[in-house]
Amino acid sequence: MMSSTTPGYRFGPDMVRLPAMAGDIVPIELGLTDGDLVTLWAHNWREGDDEWEAFLGRGDDLYAFPSVAKLVAFVRSRADNDLVDHPTWPVVSGLAAGEFVPDDAHAFDVVGVPELVAGDPEPTVVSELQDTFDIVSILGDVCELDAVVAFFARPEIETIIRYGVGAFEGGRESLQLWNDVGVAVADQWDGVVDALDGVVTVPEVDDTAVADIEAELLAADENDLEADDAVEAASDDEYDFAEDDDDFWTSVGVDPLKIITAGGTWFTLRCYVDDDAIFLGADGAILAFGSERALGRYLADNHEHDLAPLATYDEIRNAATDGSLEVVVTEDNVYVLTGIADDIAEGITAVDPEQLELAVELFTDAANYVGEDSTDAALAASTELGWFVNYVLEPDSSRLAPTAPFDAEAQAWREVEHEFEAHLRKL
Repeated sequence: MMSSTTPGYRFGPDMVRLPAMAGDIVPIELGLTDGDLVTLWAHNWREGDDEWEAFLGRGDDLYAFPSVAKLVAFVRSRADNDLVDHPTWPVVSGLAAGEFVPDDAHAFDVVGVPELVAGDPEPTVVSELQDTFDIVSILGDVCELDAVVAFFARPEIETIIRYGVGAFEGGRESLQLWNDVGVAVADQWDGVVDALDGVVTVPEVDDTAVADIEAELLAADENDLEADDAVEAASDDEYDFAEDDDDFWTSVGVDPLKIITAGGTWFTLRCYVDDDAIFLGADGAILAFGSERALGRYLADNHEHDLAPLATYDEIRNAATDGSLEVVVTEDNVYVLTGIADDIAEGITAVDPEQLELAVELFTDAANYVGEDSTDAALAASTELGWFVNYVLEPDSSRLAPTAPFDAEAQAWREVEHEFEAHLRKL
C-alpha cells in the first residue's frame, strides 16, 4: 500500500520515526483484533519529484503476518508487492531472519488503546499512546481509511501526537485534555480498529520455508544467548574495552550523547567544528534513536546527514559496518532533562547545578545548530529564567538572589525544553 506524501506535512518534527533495518524500511508489530501481526513500513522515500510512503501490501491490501517466520517467508518468496520499487528492497530481501523481529519499543497495541486511556496520563502511558496514534494515523493516510482520518482530525488527538508528554503539564487543562481523549476513543476507536482489520490480508506462504526460517530464528536466539554469556564471562575486561571505545570516539572527534526525557531515552552524535555544534541530523532536525543498537544500524547505512562530510566520518561508518563500533557515552555527555522544571518551581536549592548546566549546553547547542533564536532569548540574563539559571550556575552573595514564587521560571524552562524536543526526529 502506497501513498504520495508531502515532506513534513504531518504534525511536526517530533513525530516518531523508527530505526531502519535497511534504508528506511522497518519491521513493526500491530496488535489488532486477530492478534499481533508483523509487517514492514517504508517511510518517505523519493522518486524523482515525488515522495512516497508505504507499507508491505498490494493495492488496497495491507499484508501482515502472525509470525516473523511467515513475514520472512513472504519476503524471500519474491512475491509482488508495493515495496519492490523501494531502493533498498533488494537488501531487505537478503537480510537474516532475525533482522525482521520488531523491537519491543516498535510494537503497537492498537486494540489496547482504550485500556491505555482508561488510566492516568503517566509519562510512559502518554508516550506509548503517542507512538500508537502516530503509526495508526500514518496507516490511515496511506490506506485512505476515512474512519481513521476522521479520528485523527480531532484537535485533542492532534495535540497528543504533536506534544505527547508535554501536553500534560498544565494542571486542570491537562485533565480536561485527557478526558477529551478518552471520549474520542470511546466514540470512534472501534471504527478505527475495524477499518484496519478490513484492509489486512495474510498471504499464503510455503510451510516448508516457514519451518526452515523458524529454525533459523531459533539458532539466532541461541547464538545471542551464547554471546551474552561470553560478554558476562569477559566482564573483568569491560573497563579496558570501554576505554578503547572512548579512544575511538576521541580519535574521530565525535561524541555519542544520551538524552533522557519524560518520553524516553534517546541517543545521537555531536561534534564541534570551530566551536559550533554539529549534530547527527539533516534538514533542520536532530536524529535521535531509541537505543545504541538502533544508532549503530543507522550509521552502518549510507545516509546523507550533516556529519557525513566530516573527514573522520568514514571511520565511524566502516566500524559500524564491520560490527566493531561500540556506542559508549561518557558521563559528561549524559543529559537528564526529567525533573528540572519541577526543581526550578521548588526553588534554587532544589536544582542540581551540574544537571542544569548540561541541559543548558544541550539546548543552546541544538538551537544554534537548527538556527532557532527563541532558546537564547529565553535564557538571556535579562529574563526571569536567565537570571535564575545564571544564579544557580554562578552563585554570588553580592548579587540579589531570585525570589519565590518560581512558577514563571519553571514554565519558561518547560517551553525551552519543548522547543528542544521539537528539534528531535525520533527514530
